[in-house]
Amino acid sequence: MVKLVHSNLPGNEVIKNAFRSEERLLPETPVRELLANALIHQDFTATGGTVLVEIYGNRLEVSNPGEPILPVDRFIDEFRSRNERLADLMRRFGICEERSSGIDRVIYAAEECQLPPPEFRASNQRTLVIINGPKEFDEMARDERTRACYQHCVLKFVSQQRMTNLTLRKRFDLPESKLKAVSQMISAAIEAKVIRPDEAVGASRKFARYVPYWA
Repeated sequence: MVKLVHSNLPGNEVIKNAFRSEERLLPETPVRELLANALIHQDFTATGGTVLVEIYGNRLEVSNPGEPILPVDRFIDEFRSRNERLADLMRRFGICEERSSGIDRVIYAAEECQLPPPEFRASNQRTLVIINGPKEFDEMARDERTRACYQHCVLKFVSQQRMTNLTLRKRFDLPESKLKAVSQMISAAIEAKVIRPDEAVGASRKFARYVPYWA
């Protein structure tokens, strides 16, 4: 099922060293993690719904019955399973990775593939994850940039590192000439109260670094 879904994902034709190949929207491993998470966290008491995978020309949507038992912005760093026995079984079968690493892997993959940040929604008694196709930095809306900034900040924090202007520029593969634009994105994320300056470095602008709002 995973291979079938992965083969149907939208892709881009890439030419490297004179060889032509096609790269999918996401590598197979994070796609598998998305599907495993949807199966593990579905609400089996909900009626009239099931895990749903929708593939469009520019995005992948995976949803499952039931509202999340964690806030959607804490999917990256927290883990609480609605069906722990099922989660344990899937880990033993190698269908998903160790506890709480699945969403991390999806977001890491999105960053490596230079994709917009994954979007997590809770609506109509369902939990939805949206993975959008490639988009230039200048084409991203303000809320997409803020979400990307927050997700990158969390990934750095859980890896015992800290987000800086430089790491965020590298996330988007942006040149130093975009330093101001990235600074504006960080300011917008602070204004949205999803990140905050790391108090450990004081008020230094040169050495400024950032942590998630809840850190």
